[in-house]
Amino acid sequence: MMRYLRLALLGLLGLALLTLALANRELATLRLLPEELGAYLGFNWALDLPLFVIVFGGIVAGLLIGFVWEWFREHKHRAAAAQARREATRLEAQVTRLREEKVGEEDEILALLEKPRKAG
Repeated sequence: MMRYLRLALLGLLGLALLTLALANRELATLRLLPEELGAYLGFNWALDLPLFVIVFGGIVAGLLIGFVWEWFREHKHRAAAAQARREATRLEAQVTRLREEKVGEEDEILALLEKPRKAG
């Protein structure tokens, strides 16, 4: 059911984007600088594109900026998770080493670690 709903929503989104593209085919000028500033600096880069290309390009640029922003914002969480994984690996190796050292001896802590847990 959810699959069909997702496909229906994607179809509607595609239809809306196609309608937007067909309704905005006229050319628009995309300028890097305002005309007066470009004339003053002697650098007046401009490009004529269909309006829907400019709109879709703005959407894609906004999504990319948002994804990169989130990636940088979540860096501290990824770093903490990596540190926790390294610490867990180190502790597991230490427990394994201690088990191998105490093969013949009875150790209270290792006995607790090896005792099966009750499901509760």
